[in-house]
Amino acid sequence: MRTSGAVSSMKAAACVGMAALMALSVLPCVVGAPYGWSEAHITYYGTASGGGTQGGACGYPNTFAMGYGAMTAALSYPLFQGGKACGGCYQLRCKWVTPTRTVHNWCWSYSRTITVTATNSCPPGSHGGWCNWRPHFDLPMPAFLTLARREGGVAPVYYRKVRCAKRGGIRFTIGGNPYFLMILIHNVGGAGDLKAVKVRGGNGYWVPMWRNWGALWTCKTRMSGALSFQITTGDGRTLTTYKAVGGYWRFGQTWEGSQFR
Repeated sequence: MRTSGAVSSMKAAACVGMAALMALSVLPCVVGAPYGWSEAHITYYGTASGGGTQGGACGYPNTFAMGYGAMTAALSYPLFQGGKACGGCYQLRCKWVTPTRTVHNWCWSYSRTITVTATNSCPPGSHGGWCNWRPHFDLPMPAFLTLARREGGVAPVYYRKVRCAKRGGIRFTIGGNPYFLMILIHNVGGAGDLKAVKVRGGNGYWVPMWRNWGALWTCKTRMSGALSFQITTGDGRTLTTYKAVGGYWRFGQTWEGSQFR
């Protein structure tokens, strides 16, 4: 009887093992993320020329006119962090998977990389559910097509945060009114994303600003004269740009200061 029981146990174990192998056979074999990289997916939005992607949740009125072009991204909630990621730069490259009847590789290359700037949010509930509480990059179509074929629609990628290489200095676009100063801060090099901002006017005192939304920073202190700024980026580096905005500034103007190196 012990022999019969042993045979039954072996048959049961064999059945479990076969079931496990069959389950694994329908899953794509994914190469593990290289050191320093994390896993996400990319999709696309807008037109083939990038139309419909120029604005967004970071407050940039026109990313093309502001020098970001089509190499931007709408980030899912875990990456966007309520606007803290605005201006940050991310390097993306495709992740290879073992093809099956239902899994395909749509990327052109698995060594090519692109760098995109966070300018928008891809909120939970977006089409396809790709932005539902996981790392995801929704790219303008021209950016997506540099990595993957359009018919794929979605592709797995590796991503990592990188330094932003920007031409010229940090730019300050002045908005609001005399009692409610709102500054759009853009073209930030280095880490790119902003952690803290202070402004100093003709009174000589540094006044903390707070993030109104995205890349727009606000203070309710009436400012006059030339404006200086202390900018702290997400990596903790601080830059002071003195008199970045001249004393004869007007609302709606954009001024340029120094830059992170």
